[in-house]
Amino acid sequence: MKYKELTIKYLESDQPTDLEPNDILLLEKAKEAAKQAYAPYSGFRVGAALRLNDKQIITGNNQENAAYPSGLCAERVAIFSASALNPGAVIESIVITVNTDQQKVTEPVPPCGACRQVIAEYEKKQGEKIRVTFAGETGKIIQVDSIESLLPLSFNSNNLQHR
Repeated sequence: MKYKELTIKYLESDQPTDLEPNDILLLEKAKEAAKQAYAPYSGFRVGAALRLNDKQIITGNNQENAAYPSGLCAERVAIFSASALNPGAVIESIVITVNTDQQKVTEPVPPCGACRQVIAEYEKKQGEKIRVTFAGETGKIIQVDSIESLLPLSFNSNNLQHR
């Protein structure tokens, strides 16, 4: 066997103003969406905002449920809404942020594994990368050009035997 190495490149900033103007707007929309999240159990409110190739902005927020696995993350709410309402549209960029009842979140909060997998599926579906930006309430912001940086060697339709 041979050892192989994966390296990722990402942008890190202390200032939202370092983002492209379109992503600054998405960050503001994600913050607004987070405030409206339904998170009565965790108090951990996540907002996501994405931009389609027609410049339309779609937002989503986490939706908790007393039967915990039945809830949905903000990223998936936004992506599934965009796909359902705009079939064939291309997602160019998604921005994710959070706020809580307990203390200020000062670290960037990345998408969970399930959301990474969904973003990877949509990149494959549309044949174009989706820029992913994530932030806490304050502090650093991280941006990657593609979910592949956060989910290398992802499972996809090529792995299905029946295809």
